[in-house]
Amino acid sequence: MRAFSRLAVLSLFTFGYIWWQFPLKNHGGQLRKPNIIFILADDLGWADVGYNNPYLITPTIDKLAREGVILNQSYVSQSCSPSRAAFMTGYYSYRLGFQTGGIRNKLPYGLPLNLTALPRKLHQLGYSTYMVGKWHLGYCKEAYTPTRRGFDKFYGYYLAGQDYYTHFFVDGLDLHDNFNPDWSQNGTYSSYLFSDKAVDMIDSHDKAKPFFMYLAFQSVHAPMEVPRKYFDMYPEVKGEKRRTLLGMVTALDDGIAKVVRALKTNGLWENTLLIFSSDNGAPLLSKHEGSNWPLLGMKQQLFEGGTRAVGFIHGNMLKNTGYTYNGMMHIVDWYPTLVSIAGGQVQDPEIDGINLWDALSTNSPSPRNEMVYNIIPEWKLAAIRVGNFKLLLGKNQHNACWIPPEEAKGKWGSPFCFEQKKDAVYLFNLKDDPCERTNLAEMMPDKVNQLTRRLEEKSAKVVPAIDKKDVSLKSLPRNFGGVWSPGWC
Repeated sequence: MRAFSRLAVLSLFTFGYIWWQFPLKNHGGQLRKPNIIFILADDLGWADVGYNNPYLITPTIDKLAREGVILNQSYVSQSCSPSRAAFMTGYYSYRLGFQTGGIRNKLPYGLPLNLTALPRKLHQLGYSTYMVGKWHLGYCKEAYTPTRRGFDKFYGYYLAGQDYYTHFFVDGLDLHDNFNPDWSQNGTYSSYLFSDKAVDMIDSHDKAKPFFMYLAFQSVHAPMEVPRKYFDMYPEVKGEKRRTLLGMVTALDDGIAKVVRALKTNGLWENTLLIFSSDNGAPLLSKHEGSNWPLLGMKQQLFEGGTRAVGFIHGNMLKNTGYTYNGMMHIVDWYPTLVSIAGGQVQDPEIDGINLWDALSTNSPSPRNEMVYNIIPEWKLAAIRVGNFKLLLGKNQHNACWIPPEEAKGKWGSPFCFEQKKDAVYLFNLKDDPCERTNLAEMMPDKVNQLTRRLEEKSAKVVPAIDKKDVSLKSLPRNFGGVWSPGWC
């Protein structure tokens, strides 16, 4: 009897091990494509998540990151629209005319229509595609909007930001259920609203199909607003703005927790790949109290604080988990990587993104050895990284600073800034000096010349920035019943 029991236990263990090692299958015996959720936080700093800053209350983010793969060298563009455009196309923002910054509300352009956006590509591979939250890739005509770029459903807003409760931007409502304005949510905090809408889409999803969800939270973009209960979670923080921002991050964490619970309730969690990233670093300006410590710089700058994003991936399809991945990657890489995960290939030879799935899932070296931060001729600013060396040419907006978060001042060091020179040349060895404390340009002129030549080669593909077009008063909400709407270009 004991022998039979031992044999039964061994058999069950062996069956369980084999089941765990192989991908989930559907009822027909075919391999099931994984569901994919890409969560993008807005203006979230390097030190604004718990796994980088123990003063933060982000239990869901921390657990998912530590159970999955923390992305330690994951790069984005320096601001909102450039990162989102790169994610949606696999092209660097300077090749799209998006290099200078976010699309403003009165400018008649959007993500180039000649390119197949990521949701369209995944839709072609059999995925249902959903988007919740911030678009910021053009809206002046319907062709630029989410449901015309490949999303089956869209709930969210078109512009850069809005009030977290009224969902107004300046003098108009910017909240849409597909193309219908939603006036019913005045007073609902956006982190609650967007996580609830994501849950609704998950609950109603046809479980026979895989889905891709792009969940682009408003948090923690300005204005600084949060329900009182989250503000009260940080009584030891004296500064009201920093205390508010910390509460906003915790509210974001609670929103992600809702989405995870919905996936588990619907039996979808075991076959879901969840990816989390920020779109750029924290602004570090008077209207925002984020922190990129110990990295140098902020949003709109090409220093690490503006372009090195917090991020992680989580899912059973990862072959190795529970580690920090130090390979180089850029937000353009998600396009071919996610297409590969979905069972497809990217045929475009011009794309900048590289399929990193094997490297990310096995903790093997990244196939990416070179990365362009951005090339912005309009600002006489550019940066590139090759191997461990980073070259930055030109002057970023504002001074460059290292600023520890308020809750850790006196424990993590003191703030320090330096004024940049107009024609500055910076060379950093990011392996030895990830916080960009030592400029090696004068000591290594040959390396400067080598990387400068490489930047010049890349500059041949710069598309002039398209944000120079004249603004259009036709865009004003008063022309559309008080709503920011397409139909004016």
